[in-house]
Amino acid sequence: MSHPTRVALTRRQIVQRTAAALALLTPVTALRAAGANGSGPAGGPMVEVWKSPTCGCCKAWMVHLEREGFRVTAYDTGNTAARARMGIPSRLGSCHTARVQGYAIEGHVPAADIRRLLRERPDAVGLAVPGMPLGSPGMDGPDYGNRTEPYEVLLVARDGSTRVFNRYFQPAARSGAPTG
Repeated sequence: MSHPTRVALTRRQIVQRTAAALALLTPVTALRAAGANGSGPAGGPMVEVWKSPTCGCCKAWMVHLEREGFRVTAYDTGNTAARARMGIPSRLGSCHTARVQGYAIEGHVPAADIRRLLRERPDAVGLAVPGMPLGSPGMDGPDYGNRTEPYEVLLVARDGSTRVFNRYFQPAARSGAPTG
């Protein structure tokens, strides 16, 4: 009777095999998020995201979009070149740049604002949330102490100018203080 031989794996081999197994599961997870198994919204707009491969808040923002019915594809190549190629001024930069239906999305823009952009279809480059404000999608929750700070979603015009598209976590106006 033959006995199976035990094979000792190095730590590196264990990590490589674990990574390969997780990579096989990733398409299934993405399909489920897109609704391929009937559990969620199917056929939502495709969002392409350029980001660093190690950025956790970018990944959290992508999960936010998937939960809101968007399909997401990531390119782990950084976003500086993508930002410039899409016409977003560097002064409006954040940690990731995306494209959806011809519009550029810079930073932690909430899914509701992307939906509004796609519904209204303004003649613009896209939307931007400069920096990485606490409380924005991907920069929220317990990992950030549930803290928030005021931020604006900006509509970026073709000439690089901006106007406020939406505001979040704005302090209440004080009595007698100017509001506009």
